[in-house]
Amino acid sequence: MLDSLRDFAKSWPGKAMGGLLLVGLAGFGINNVITSLGTTTVARVGNEEITTQEFLRAYQNRINQVANQFGRMPTADEAVQLGLPSQVIGELSQNAALDQVAASYGLGVSDDRLGKLLREDNNFSGTLGNFDPAVFKDVLKRSGITEADYFESQAKSSQRQQLVLSLLGDTALPTTAANLINRYVGDKRTVDYFVIDQASVETPPAPTEDELATYLKAHQTEFRTVETRSVQILALSPQTLAKTQTVTDEQVAAEYEKTKASLTKPETRTIQQVVLNDAQIAAFNAGKTAGKSFDDLVKEAGLTVTEVGTFAKPAVTDAALAEAAFGLAQGDFAIIDGAAGKRAVHVSVITAGGLPTLADAKAGIAEALALTAAKADYGNVLDQIEELRAAFKPLSEIATRFKLPIYEVALTATGAELSVVDGLPENNRTKVADAVFKAQAGKLSPSVALDASTNLWFDLSKIDAARDQTLTEVHDAVATAWTNEKVDAAITAAAAKAVASLDAGTAIADVASSLSTFPQLSQPLGRAGEPSTPLDAAVTAAIFAGGPDHHGSAVSQAGEHVVFNVVEVTAAEGPLDAKALDSVSTDQRNDLYGDFITGIRDDAGLRINQQALSQALALNTGQ
Repeated sequence: MLDSLRDFAKSWPGKAMGGLLLVGLAGFGINNVITSLGTTTVARVGNEEITTQEFLRAYQNRINQVANQFGRMPTADEAVQLGLPSQVIGELSQNAALDQVAASYGLGVSDDRLGKLLREDNNFSGTLGNFDPAVFKDVLKRSGITEADYFESQAKSSQRQQLVLSLLGDTALPTTAANLINRYVGDKRTVDYFVIDQASVETPPAPTEDELATYLKAHQTEFRTVETRSVQILALSPQTLAKTQTVTDEQVAAEYEKTKASLTKPETRTIQQVVLNDAQIAAFNAGKTAGKSFDDLVKEAGLTVTEVGTFAKPAVTDAALAEAAFGLAQGDFAIIDGAAGKRAVHVSVITAGGLPTLADAKAGIAEALALTAAKADYGNVLDQIEELRAAFKPLSEIATRFKLPIYEVALTATGAELSVVDGLPENNRTKVADAVFKAQAGKLSPSVALDASTNLWFDLSKIDAARDQTLTEVHDAVATAWTNEKVDAAITAAAAKAVASLDAGTAIADVASSLSTFPQLSQPLGRAGEPSTPLDAAVTAAIFAGGPDHHGSAVSQAGEHVVFNVVEVTAAEGPLDAKALDSVSTDQRNDLYGDFITGIRDDAGLRINQQALSQALALNTGQ
């Protein structure tokens, strides 16, 4: 149903209703770059400053949240790609704007209220679950904030909450709007329909040669060849050279004895987790006591599992997650604290560590020895190949001498054909293709250096220029394309004629009979249609585009032309689904809240000190 609601939001009635009910959420953006705010000020909203210290504290909290979700700390580049700096600036500037409004209304928080908030904060609970002053001081110390900072932050947070609840707490979706949305989402339509296909129209006569020649002339770009260059390719890298190395069993055994300590692998565990609310926590605890599996409990609760990954214990940066996961048996789970609340941590697979046997390690050791030998020999082989190339030796002879593979490739400018070259990364294919297409036939081409230890040589033997093809070369393909075009045109014309007949009052059964087919009666259809049938979402969009007596034609996602006539509209019964109503109401409040926040922030004026922001990020990442 929620998908249907999203579709409704994109439709004209949804947009009209949205214009009456919802206020669009303006996006957060950096208005300008200010370098005159001082080195310790990252941004300013009105008279409220966001200091470097405030930004770094909030940014590190966001980094930790992401780490809890993924089981590891994101890199600096990953954090930027995720948009974390902008998100943090957005939240801090939003809070600063609200703080100014709250102050203008004289909102405040009593000491008793602050004390209650402190006692209820689970972050400061001791072993018995009560507030522990020692834990409170320890957490503040590790977070780098003073008690005064903490109480000031709590006071402002409480004031912001008062402000938002007083303005938007009672916002509700009007009953009329809920009913209209329910009708839009829940109404169903039953239709008579038929499909017009190739069997419904006359097969066009075989095209004449003149018709094919005319068609080819008009569509030559569809049949024109692309330039193709025939090349021999020889690639050299430590990996390709390693395949030519010989490693004896004695060498493998000696290396095994020498490195067996480093071959010992730590135990790894595949970890999953899911965030729980209070009711789900109780259900999971009861289910565990009853012997239910994690998978069954997740299915019963309708939750989506997050795959944390497979890790050894030292690789898990979340200490609580590591202790819990590595204290469980395979298939077991435990409920622990998390950044977003309680979470159930599940271990699906345990892979034991330990020292592999010589037999198990043989292949890997042999491969490593061969690669080591190849790396040592790489420079020497590279020099010899270059000398042989300078002496105009053919690549085939060089490949035979060094036992390297050689590839015959008919190459186009895309470089896609280079997939046959073993070990050539896809991102290097365009670079090789560019070099080949700049080369001149009959002239020695220089090696192509792909990276510090990968070189490639090619000999260009033939160039087939792009050209127009003659009708003789593509006769059958042109005949097929000509016929398909005529059939498609006939089907489109037949569909238009069928709709015109329906417009004139002709019964759909008679219209279908004129095309040697019969109408079918559908089941009641929702807007999602019936996937993988002619009445899919593309067709039902047309079916719902008119009134109760609507008729017309539409092309399905599979390309079928469907002619339909609505015979019955089944109105949605009952009120809007509670979950859907809550979702739409929440979206409405969020939009109103977003517009309110954006408005007061714009009125106050947001200014960003890009230099201080960059310095703060560099300080956080150690760059």
